[in-house]
Amino acid sequence: MKRNSLRMTTIAVALAAALGGAYALGQYQPIGDAQAAAQPVAAVAPQAAPAPVAAPAGLPDMRSIVAANGSAVVNIGVSGTRKTAAAPSLPQLDPSDPLYQFFRHFRGPVPESQQQTQGVGSGFIVRADGIVLTNAHVVDGASEVVVKLNDRREFKAKVLGLDKASDVAVLKIDGKALPTVRIGASATTQVGEWVLAIGSPFGFESSASAGIVSAKSRSLPDGSYVPFIQTDVAVNPGNSGGPLFNMNGEVIGINSQIYSRSGGYQGLSFAIPIEVAMNVEKQIVANGKVQRGKLGVSIQEVNQSLADTFGLAKPAGALVSSIEKGSPAAKAGLEPGDVILGVDGKTISAAGELPAAIATKQPGERARLQVWRKGQNRDIDVQVGVFADEKVASAEQPANDKSRLGIAVRELTPEEQRRAEVKGGVLVEQAGGPAARAGIRPGDIIVSVNGQPIASPEQLRGIIAKSGKKAAILLERGDSRLFVPVDLG
Repeated sequence: MKRNSLRMTTIAVALAAALGGAYALGQYQPIGDAQAAAQPVAAVAPQAAPAPVAAPAGLPDMRSIVAANGSAVVNIGVSGTRKTAAAPSLPQLDPSDPLYQFFRHFRGPVPESQQQTQGVGSGFIVRADGIVLTNAHVVDGASEVVVKLNDRREFKAKVLGLDKASDVAVLKIDGKALPTVRIGASATTQVGEWVLAIGSPFGFESSASAGIVSAKSRSLPDGSYVPFIQTDVAVNPGNSGGPLFNMNGEVIGINSQIYSRSGGYQGLSFAIPIEVAMNVEKQIVANGKVQRGKLGVSIQEVNQSLADTFGLAKPAGALVSSIEKGSPAAKAGLEPGDVILGVDGKTISAAGELPAAIATKQPGERARLQVWRKGQNRDIDVQVGVFADEKVASAEQPANDKSRLGIAVRELTPEEQRRAEVKGGVLVEQAGGPAARAGIRPGDIIVSVNGQPIASPEQLRGIIAKSGKKAAILLERGDSRLFVPVDLG
């Protein structure tokens, strides 16, 4: 059986496909008019409407949340054009004719044409004067955006701005005294809490679905700095940009992505924390653009082996693997091998939380980093710069040498040092033993071991010989650096 690969799926969908049809589950049995009429229908005395049923004990009653907020959740229709290759015309030849293949393969350039496109998404009103939030990918490239309210009113919307880094867009519609949602705080949300989504999956407006928070501060392989809220709420194409509510009826996130083999919901959905979205909204409304802070570092997660190597009590924080030249981090004195455990007193539990924490700072603003360096805690003050994506090193493991490491290395030539922008370092030519098990491979450049720069194979062997049972090896691989913990036995 062919396996479908996992893929990240953004959840805007073509309207034509979304409204293609609905099908009942189970066997389809069409009933004709004559057959339906043949069934006798007994007269039934009119009955009083049933009384409302109370919510079962122990389960949340979400009816009040839908009733209070449904009118502030909107359907967003987008239209635009895209270039497509025009269908080529071939001479009227039989496919078996040799000239048919000639014309088919050598017909020359194919002209382009403009094709109309349509899509659908969701959004919600955050200001009574018509400010609407949605996903950037819903409206990106659209020539027209139409916002439809729950009461069937429609408004042409202006895109005030969009921020692809966070996937948040801000729209403006001409309305007064519009219904709005209440803004909550995702920071206080706990894993296991009930949450509710409202949106337009597959174009079906004002649809509600519920579940729980599955995890927080998820880093996704899309390169985004956003610490996503993971839920098991049913979110499908068309839900993009819709709100995620807590049981107090407050918005804590914007439904943005799903993780799926099929392209549809498979139990994993992700929402942008509302704090991130409201920061974008505030800046776009005030300035028309978004600015956020940056450090200029490459970071990676701290696993148990790295925690043991660096003497940390537990795996936590963001491990600095490399520092951009001339960056705020370099000017502040950060070093590769530092583990950032907090920003302004707020704990950094996972590497993905650091870019989000720094991004909330304005360029020029100061931040105090809580750093673990060589077995000691210290505070480092840094003046943040202008955002350019914080690099997160690959999670792949690497590392070792012919004695205890199990690798063969050589010195770098001056040209190789220039291309790699390193001083010293040794190139891995063969990898086996502990190094290969840790993930080190030919082509890696070993920059340092346990914080000591490496300039020659002899120096590498000497440091490894004096190391204990573990060694933290800093590698340069391609355009990124990462630490690899090696178990020397």
